[in-house]
Amino acid sequence: MKKRIAIIGSGFSGLSAAAYAAKAGHDVHVFEQHPQPGGRARQFTTPQGYVFDMGPSWYWMPDILESFFADFGYRTADFFELVSLDPQFDMIFGDGKMTVPEKYEHLKLLFEQTEKGAGAQLDRFMRSAKYKYETGMQEFVHKPCHNWLEFMSPAIAKGAMKLDLLTSFRRYVSRYFRHPKLRALMEFPVIFLGASPKNIPALYSLMNYGGYVLGTHYPMGGFYELVKAMHKVAESQGATFHFNHTVEEINAENGKVTSLLINGRYYEFDAVIASSDYHHTETLLQPSWRNYNEAYWQQRTFAPSSLIWYLGVTEKIPGLRHHTLFFEHALDDHIDCIYGEKRWPENPLFYCCCPSKTDPGVVPENSDNLFLLMPLAIGLYDGEATREKYLAIMLERIEKHTGISSLSSKIDYKKSYCVSDFVADYHAYGGNAYGLANTLNQTAVRKPKIRNHKIHNLFYAGQLTVPGPGVPPAIISGKIVANEVTKQPYETTV
Repeated sequence: MKKRIAIIGSGFSGLSAAAYAAKAGHDVHVFEQHPQPGGRARQFTTPQGYVFDMGPSWYWMPDILESFFADFGYRTADFFELVSLDPQFDMIFGDGKMTVPEKYEHLKLLFEQTEKGAGAQLDRFMRSAKYKYETGMQEFVHKPCHNWLEFMSPAIAKGAMKLDLLTSFRRYVSRYFRHPKLRALMEFPVIFLGASPKNIPALYSLMNYGGYVLGTHYPMGGFYELVKAMHKVAESQGATFHFNHTVEEINAENGKVTSLLINGRYYEFDAVIASSDYHHTETLLQPSWRNYNEAYWQQRTFAPSSLIWYLGVTEKIPGLRHHTLFFEHALDDHIDCIYGEKRWPENPLFYCCCPSKTDPGVVPENSDNLFLLMPLAIGLYDGEATREKYLAIMLERIEKHTGISSLSSKIDYKKSYCVSDFVADYHAYGGNAYGLANTLNQTAVRKPKIRNHKIHNLFYAGQLTVPGPGVPPAIISGKIVANEVTKQPYETTV
């Protein structure tokens, strides 16, 4: 039966939930506090003509993203041009670099050249990773995770040992490869999951398959093209979007949401899907209606925050790829600063994205745009002097790698984004950038629940609930929750 549904937030999970709920025949209204859709994946253009994606920049698992559009009778090609990056990226070490090629056959050769026998080991690793990817993405991540009984399917039971849920990712990688550069290359993808490879289940070797085998892609015009496409799909299904609309209160009586206070006015709905920050959403409720208290959140392991710099450079930077990882220093030292000592790192690792290497339309002529990202512990003080200090460190290392001199003098636009900005713009708990870490104790049923235990018509989507952080999981999260709302018996709030 048709329901009037409110969705709070228009990040990837909110856009997905809006599209699927509207397709199911509901009257869907999305309330977004910003003037555009996308949440952390927003985009901005400077007066000089530089275009910057503010958040995600790695287009991995293209089959998962394609399946979203297929559910509505579309293809990604109906909305944007998707190109495969060749090479996929550079990884910079203290004694040189490793270039990851587009073709798997070439990647296998690279492994063999680096360590004798590693080519055959890569085949073994990827066969197992493919199984995890196909089983995980088909059987595992689409569960609402109300309880463990959902995972008693024949496919999961049959292959439980092959999923390697109880083996750490680091230990798993070390079974296959000895060379430190190969280990670093294989461990890199799980950094997106927000924890040390020592604490991530080996199940997530599926990330290696979803990235290195299926390839690294880029939508021409920027990652925001995916946001715009999903927005169009949701509207085509009948969803209505309300921008510059902030949800200020969620009011409940007798175990159900009765109204939302939005921009000073009360609105009634039959169900609410909160794709906003889970912790923040619960602060909009009276304490007695919340799923979790403050102590619960303080005990969670959060994925990192980030220091981000958006830079416009007045000339082309030689020798820089679309994606470059600067890993000249020890990964574990940086990780300990995030999860152990919780301080700014002395010898940081960082990531540089230069989309103008692929897409000349995102910069003025003869210019480059840089997106620099350095993972950080949540809750750190991020004053301007500290941000500038680390910008100087990153620029020096880019200069060393590329041979360009006085890079700072060639910058005609710069903007930083850090812990306090994630709090101000997204109400992100502790200023986290990626949600909860996908540790074993925070996987599946052990994540915050998608349904409010006390309010039957309040649901949660996004990176703080199932299936977890990342663009494809967020899109799947919206689909899961939309299905749960549709399945729920109809009860009007009127």
